Amino acid sequence: METTALTSPSALGGLRVLDLSRVLAGPWAGQLLADLGADVVKVERPGAGDDTRAWGPPWLADADGHSTTESAYYLSANRNKRSVTIDLSRPEGQQLVRRLAVKADILIENYKLNGLRQYGLDYASLSALNPRLIYCSITGFGQTGPYAARAGYDFLIQGMGGLMSLTGREEGAEGAGPMKVGVALTDILTGLYASNAILAALAHRTSSGKGQYIDLALLDVQVACLANQASNYLVGGAAPVRMGNAHPNIVPYQDFPTADGHMIIAAGNDGQFAHLCDVLGQPGWATDPRFCSNPQRVRHRDALIALIRSVTVSRKTQDWVALMEVVGVPCGPINDLAGVFADPQVQARGLRIDLPHPQAGSVPLVANPIRMSDTPVQYRAAPPALGQHTDEVLASWLALTPPDVDALRRGSVV
Repeated sequence: METTALTSPSALGGLRVLDLSRVLAGPWAGQLLADLGADVVKVERPGAGDDTRAWGPPWLADADGHSTTESAYYLSANRNKRSVTIDLSRPEGQQLVRRLAVKADILIENYKLNGLRQYGLDYASLSALNPRLIYCSITGFGQTGPYAARAGYDFLIQGMGGLMSLTGREEGAEGAGPMKVGVALTDILTGLYASNAILAALAHRTSSGKGQYIDLALLDVQVACLANQASNYLVGGAAPVRMGNAHPNIVPYQDFPTADGHMIIAAGNDGQFAHLCDVLGQPGWATDPRFCSNPQRVRHRDALIALIRSVTVSRKTQDWVALMEVVGVPCGPINDLAGVFADPQVQARGLRIDLPHPQAGSVPLVANPIRMSDTPVQYRAAPPALGQHTDEVLASWLALTPPDVDALRRGSVV
């Protein structure tokens, strides 16, 4: 499917992004900018492309049910982009990227420290050609410090950055031990920080006329996103520990067993706790000195949780959810992904989208969660096939003719 113009205005229409990143953090940032209307050109290795193209199964199935070469992983982070193949190891390929960078507003890359300097594609080289260029580098550990030259992956950073010390069953429980989050959350958060930084740099460029360099590290992002847990340590002096699904500062705020499974109760204040006690048929708990305020409930956590669990097993999850909703106590099921996409709220919000795809007919994707009244997110194109837009991008950005591109292709440059 080729990109098509849509009638609604876009927030970032007219901006050009050169995306030299692979895997998840950089592509996630690029996809967000693309959803908001930017023309994002994904530069990939000829014949191979983004590493995640090979990270299957599962693979997207074609109209006859046969597997294509498009992995579900790749599809998750590359919507609305155009794919160009260029061999950066070739001088001719490096020159092509330099020419594209001159036409770009933004460049995103996640090569290792100084990885693009050998090709003359580092910030110093490209900003000399295009002083308005906003150049975002994403690495595991940043451009400075003793670990700067190390490769960094999400799983590694979740461990080094403290997240795994907080995730998993409490010490002594069956199955206890550090646990990573079920998605590459550090990569995703880094992509979101990257897009925020890029938009801030764009705002600054409006007044200054100058681009700038953005140094983003997965480790920095992971530590920053420890949020209240980092603050608990810095203020209280004690390192937080794994607590399973419990909350370090709020009680009750965790999972509870029911007659047919489990549910989550998240009573965030004393009023909600009082309503919870009424629903559970135990109004006296709300005035019990051990439980009447959140600090007391945290102090007597074990006793209160045992009492609540003894009651919640008496009804089914959906029965409890319905009763809690009436009195405003936050409560819900623990869905698998089939349950997520069957949920009426998820369906009402349109969180699944289907885009036309040249091999599969259509591809199912998760919608962008941003809702904007005047410049809504646009879904212009499915994630591109490898090199799908090489000819059209080189023509539209660099005015290369078909014979020019054919010559590059014969020379294995593109």
